[in-house]
Amino acid sequence: MSKYPAVFVALALGLGATAAHAASDAQCDTVKMADPGWSDIASTNAVARLLLENLGYKVKIDSLAVPIIYGGLKDGKVDAFLGNWMPAQQGFHDKFVASGEVQRLSQNLDGTEFTLAVPDYVWEAGVKDFADLQKNADKFDSKLYGISAGSPANLSLKDIIDKNTFNLGKWTLVESSEQAMLTQVKKAVKNKKFITFLGWTPHPMNVQLKMHYLTGGEQWFGKQGQVYTLVRNNYAKQCPNPAKLLSNLSFTLEMENAIMAEVVDKKVSVDKAARAWVKAHPQVLDAWLAGVTRKDGGDGLSAVKSAL
Repeated sequence: MSKYPAVFVALALGLGATAAHAASDAQCDTVKMADPGWSDIASTNAVARLLLENLGYKVKIDSLAVPIIYGGLKDGKVDAFLGNWMPAQQGFHDKFVASGEVQRLSQNLDGTEFTLAVPDYVWEAGVKDFADLQKNADKFDSKLYGISAGSPANLSLKDIIDKNTFNLGKWTLVESSEQAMLTQVKKAVKNKKFITFLGWTPHPMNVQLKMHYLTGGEQWFGKQGQVYTLVRNNYAKQCPNPAKLLSNLSFTLEMENAIMAEVVDKKVSVDKAARAWVKAHPQVLDAWLAGVTRKDGGDGLSAVKSAL
């Protein structure tokens, strides 16, 4: 028998539960997300931020390189990442997700493409496959234009070069930001120079440029892919409400392209573009907010609809 009166035991247990609940609430008040500097993830992050903030949460989005994002998920410094492109990120998936150090929450996009691309005039000149590149090495200056250092796609291109696959062993991978790469591509297009670069959809480049995706790289990039939402371990258990929203979020190529095109064509912020798209398509909110409440427990769907 306890030496303490039952009333004090009950009070202590109640205070302990309240303290634990308060700690859990504080941990979930701010949703920490990451952006690797890609236009598509900026768009989907903006949609998530719009919804979360109108549900009463704070959202913090840090710009981080992909390897740092996975490390942040593992260490609990990042709550969620909406940009697990597969199979392009297979290596990171195997290291962090398959090992159980990071949790895959849901699939948020299907039908993506991500591989080397060329402008239409290069395609029409006969460069349609990875195997066609070395035949035209001089015209390409033996360069493959990639994105930021450490990105999974760049690592795949480095692997192709290191192993002399497609006889590309003497080629150079030019690493830079997404925007710097596209600036280089547009400069080459203006001068009708040969260039091959990392292309993907959804992205405004598919509208801005007359371009084609090369075949032959399926072993590294797949034919078509999917994008998944990842969260730190135990996030869904500790923060079930925001996790439920994140698991509900599902996008389309058309939606993401529309938001990104608005940013590029009309020079508006990605947050304004995301808000305009959601306001014009309120029907998506029913599925996105199913089973989701406000942070204070109020009706989530009505809160977001009234805010729009």
